[in-house]
Amino acid sequence: MKIAAIDLGTNTFHLIIAETLNGEMKILYKANQPVKLGEDITKENKIIPTAFERGITCLTDFKSKLAEYDVDQLRAVATSGVRSASNGQSFIQQVKINTGIEIDVIGGEEEAHLIYDAVKYSGAINGKSLIMDIGGGSTEFIFCDENGLNWKRSFDIGAARLMQKFFKSDPIQAADQANINAHLENTLQELITYGKQFGAETLIGSAGAFETYASILQPTLNINHIATANIDKTAYHELAAQLMASNHLERTQIPNLIPLRVDMIVMATMITDYVLKALNIKQIKLSTYDLKFGVLQNLAQNAGAK
Repeated sequence: MKIAAIDLGTNTFHLIIAETLNGEMKILYKANQPVKLGEDITKENKIIPTAFERGITCLTDFKSKLAEYDVDQLRAVATSGVRSASNGQSFIQQVKINTGIEIDVIGGEEEAHLIYDAVKYSGAINGKSLIMDIGGGSTEFIFCDENGLNWKRSFDIGAARLMQKFFKSDPIQAADQANINAHLENTLQELITYGKQFGAETLIGSAGAFETYASILQPTLNINHIATANIDKTAYHELAAQLMASNHLERTQIPNLIPLRVDMIVMATMITDYVLKALNIKQIKLSTYDLKFGVLQNLAQNAGAK
C-alpha cells in the first residue's frame, strides 16, 4: 500500500510518500517547497493573496506527484499558519476545489503528539528529554522519555511570527534581543515551571532549524540519510554567537544555511538559547523525523491494523 503525508507549515509545505509492506515502511519520495504561507500574517491575521496563490500552486504540484506514485491513502495537515489565519478556511476550500486534497487543521496538542511519534520512531529519545519543534507560526514542546509522553504544549512563538514582530535590527541589537527574551519568558512560564521539575537532560530538535545547525556544524552530514545525530553543545553556542552577530549578507555566505532560514535562523537561535539556559540542558540532539513522519507513521499503523 502507498501512503502519503502533506504538512502545510507556516513557511514550508512538505510531501512524503511511502510504501508499506509486511509492517515495514519504505520512503519513496520526499519534497518540500518554501511557500511562506505566513508572510506578513501578523499584520492583519490573514494569508496574503500572493502567499495564498503560492500555496495553491504548490499543492497542485503535489497532487500531480501523488497521482504519479498512485498513492492509496493521503493525510494533509495544516498547522499554525492556516489555523490562526482569518481566511484559513477559504484557503482550505480553494485547495479542495483546485486539487481535491482535503486538509485537516490540527490543533497544537495533536501536532505535538504527532511530532513525539515521529521522534520516537527516529530512535532519538534516550532518557528524560525535551523535544522542540520550531515552526514558522508555532513551536511545540514535549517532555518525554522512551516510555511515553509526559507533557506537551504548542506556543505561538514560531520563527516567522517572532521575526515579523521583533526583528527590527540586523544584526539584531541588544534592545531587540531583550524584548524577545522578555516575550519568551512571559509566554513560556508554564514550560519552564514543568521543565525544572521534570529534569530533562537532552534537548531533541525536530528537523527544521536543528537540521540547519547540524548541517553547518557537520558539513559532511547527509541529513537526507540519517534519522538522528548529536549536536555538540559547545560548537552550537559558538555558531549561535556567530548568527546573532551577523547581518543578512554575512549569513547568506554561511555554508548549508538555506535561503528560507537566513533570517529566521536568528529567531530560532534565540528560542533555542533561551530554553537551553532556562532548563540547564546538558546535550543537544537532532531528529530528522518531524510532523510529516508522525502523520505517515500513523497512516502506516492504521493500514497495518486493517
